[in-house]
Amino acid sequence: MTHIFVYGTLKKGQPNHSRMLDVANGKAEFLSHAHTVEKYPLVIAGKYNIPFLLNVPGKGQQVQGEIYRVDDKMLEFLDRFEGCPKMYQRTRILLEEQQDVGEGNLTGGNTTESFVYSTNTYEPEWLQKPTFNSYDAYGDHGLLYVTREARDP
Repeated sequence: MTHIFVYGTLKKGQPNHSRMLDVANGKAEFLSHAHTVEKYPLVIAGKYNIPFLLNVPGKGQQVQGEIYRVDDKMLEFLDRFEGCPKMYQRTRILLEEQQDVGEGNLTGGNTTESFVYSTNTYEPEWLQKPTFNSYDAYGDHGLLYVTREARDP
């Protein structure tokens, strides 16, 4: 089993979360909420308004997300889904787990290591885009995520 940190459309309540629940893709078990220990630029970019975690440690913000334990089948699915290694690269990252203390409040927890899909391949101007600490496809940023089903064939 492998730990994967998701920060974008695969999180709970986001457009691609159902793919994490689909047993045909493999098994994914939610472990905890977390945020990156280091700052990273999380930007929304490209013609489909995709969230990208740029592999530029020290810039941007501490990024919020979720840690899942996935089996080999789900890991293979996620690699294909994320276009790994061409679009995204699976890299190790240090995270601080967050425990739910009720009423939507989270508190700091243990530090752990996990894989994340980040990218070293991006347009230079992406570093000038606004960064986010948490991605929400339905957020007030006004950048509507275009699902794979809605994209041109």
